[in-house]
Amino acid sequence: MKSIRKAVIPAAGFGTRFLPATKAQPKEMLPIVDTPAIQYIVKEALDSGIEEILIITGRSKRAIEDHFDSSVELEELLQKQGKNKQLAMVKDLADIKIHFIRQKSPRGLGDAVLCAKAFIGDEPFAVLLGDDIVYNPEKPCLQQLMDCYEQHPGIILGAQFVPNEKVSSYGIVSGEPLADNLYRVHGLVEKPSVDKAPSNLAVLGRYILTPDIFDILENTKPGVGNEVQLTDALAASKTDTYALAYEGVRYDTGDKLGYLKATVEYALRNEELGAAFKDYLKGLNL
Repeated sequence: MKSIRKAVIPAAGFGTRFLPATKAQPKEMLPIVDTPAIQYIVKEALDSGIEEILIITGRSKRAIEDHFDSSVELEELLQKQGKNKQLAMVKDLADIKIHFIRQKSPRGLGDAVLCAKAFIGDEPFAVLLGDDIVYNPEKPCLQQLMDCYEQHPGIILGAQFVPNEKVSSYGIVSGEPLADNLYRVHGLVEKPSVDKAPSNLAVLGRYILTPDIFDILENTKPGVGNEVQLTDALAASKTDTYALAYEGVRYDTGDKLGYLKATVEYALRNEELGAAFKDYLKGLNL
């Protein structure tokens, strides 16, 4: 059985929910405290043992490539100023092995994943959505899925239980429990009404996929929004599929409220800012 060495991060969306901030910069580059959102995703992949990363970008996403590239002028300036900590940080970013490819037009998540076919080859691989940051300092979310794959080779869907009134916002798992946090998936129901939802286990932002998904995606017709939906391809797959209810705090940074929650909570965890920021919040007359 081949291990998971490669990860794909789709980051080609327009980020219209954050206009005007995203008119001239990618939403993935909006900072959570002092770190771009996408850097948290990349760090999770690396901390989970991923060796190579492919980021799927689109037009107006050049800033993502620049962020993970070397910057000779900046490095020279930091060195002259004796800012060794910042210099090491900048050099570490440039040392990460990241590849980039453009999705020619925004044709959906399924089409974005299909762009990775040549990069992946015949290996199983991970997909991490650029909007979903998961905080778990003990075991990264992706590592949990990779450990599950070792025991249950096949497609692994990262999921979490959501309140019943929220099921209509997500793809919901229909399946049978194998353990407290593991389900064998029989099907997925996209954004069901509360009375028709088969469970309250929602697929959220992390996947382990097998390479046969590419042939399925190539034959998947555009669905909702005239986009190629990954959920349609997953539904057509004959590969054993499991849903793992991963542990960790998930932030949807593609949503304004989720982004604000991530910013506040990461600021409170920050060693330099946490205590002072907490005092500031306590002093607010709300």
